[in-house]
Amino acid sequence: FVYLGVLVWALGYISEVVADKQLRNFVTDSKNMGKIMDQGLWKYSRHPNYFGEIVMWWGIFIIVFASTKVIWSIVSPLTITYLLLFVSGIPLTEKQFADNPLWGEYKRKTNALIPWFNKK
Repeated sequence: FVYLGVLVWALGYISEVVADKQLRNFVTDSKNMGKIMDQGLWKYSRHPNYFGEIVMWWGIFIIVFASTKVIWSIVSPLTITYLLLFVSGIPLTEKQFADNPLWGEYKRKTNALIPWFNKK
């Protein structure tokens, strides 16, 4: 299970790094002022960076639990998941874009967290 945990962590890490790089490139280009990032991983998830962060923490939990059997190690991924889904991550980010007329369509067709194909 340690290898599974490493694989899960790596998937999360790659997702977060790629999403953050794509977003940084997007926001630093003045041609994108007022637009919504909907390219790359952002085409499949409104928050692929948060998805990656959450997956990384679950990977760490799998590694720790597989090697120590310490069940309380689940506190970290549960906390991060809760905070990003309900407190500081998705709610604050989505509130920031709520007034953008392009946001409604993007929100309607794109999953909030888990990358998946767009809804029609």
